[in-house]
Amino acid sequence: MKKYLILFLLIASAGYSQQKTFTNPILPSGADPYSTYYKGYYYYTNTLQDRLVLWKTKDLSDLKNAQNRVIWKAPKDTDYSADIWAPEFHIINGKWYVYFAADRNGDNNTHRMYVLENKSSDPFKGNFEFKGKIAAKTDKWAIDGNVFEHKKQLYMIWAGWEGDTNGQQNIYIAKMKSPLEIDGDRVMISAPTNDWETHGALHDDVNPPQVNVNEGPQFLEKNGKIFIVFSASGCWTDFYALGLLTFNGDDNLLNPNAWKKSPEPIFKQSDAAKVYAPGHNSFFKSPDGKEDWILYHANSNPGEGCGNKRSPRMQKINWDANGFPVLGEPVSEGTRLAIPSK
Repeated sequence: MKKYLILFLLIASAGYSQQKTFTNPILPSGADPYSTYYKGYYYYTNTLQDRLVLWKTKDLSDLKNAQNRVIWKAPKDTDYSADIWAPEFHIINGKWYVYFAADRNGDNNTHRMYVLENKSSDPFKGNFEFKGKIAAKTDKWAIDGNVFEHKKQLYMIWAGWEGDTNGQQNIYIAKMKSPLEIDGDRVMISAPTNDWETHGALHDDVNPPQVNVNEGPQFLEKNGKIFIVFSASGCWTDFYALGLLTFNGDDNLLNPNAWKKSPEPIFKQSDAAKVYAPGHNSFFKSPDGKEDWILYHANSNPGEGCGNKRSPRMQKINWDANGFPVLGEPVSEGTRLAIPSK
């Protein structure tokens, strides 16, 4: 009996240890990871190209065992039938919204952002109803929409082209009339101008020879300081990295002169850790609200590009004495990390 009791305790202890730590990646594949925390659960999603899937879990590091639900499949031969990119689920005024980019039958030139609404407070109940395109007045190419609220005003930030031709992606911001509608036109707050933002050479017959990229913007706020973290350079390069915009103005987030770009990336590839092209991130807090974490995708080997080898990873971030985020270095896949504090 004593032998079996010891064996049981050893097994229980091993299970307990596994629940307290994890290693990256948290799924084998999944670009553009995003999570929303609501009533004790994390709701997670990533790019799946032709459909929208929502995961539900109390522990983001255990996504492989999480409940999941296909909430929408792209209909054929529509303006939003293909290349479903970077979905984000948001709970706004008790309703659920999902924002995503899509194009017509794989034609990237037609990429725009769209929104679904679910009136149920539980996203695993009710139906997500397609509400149509969400666009600024100019209605130009757009992807990677992120919605946030600041002082009771909704805003959207996204990546877009200035005109109708591929070649450069900028970061834009606009106010929103409602979760379903942008108010007026967009304002550009960042363009790829630094060397680390302009790794974008392409070698195919479809795209321009060079595309400079700012994309994947994410709102981040801490103790009254406002930031936007964005992805820079082409995701098809190992130089894909994260940059930082800091708001230095008053309450007018639409003032482009109030946004200052940090001169160097705040998160980039690491040969030592064997993490390449880390980017397109989101942020979340630990269940007890005491820790800040980053979700991002990356490749495990150089030259793996923008395909399905990108996998979601997570690690804790810190803050410096001036209140700026410190993301540190990407953690290697062999590094065991403590799960977010509960």
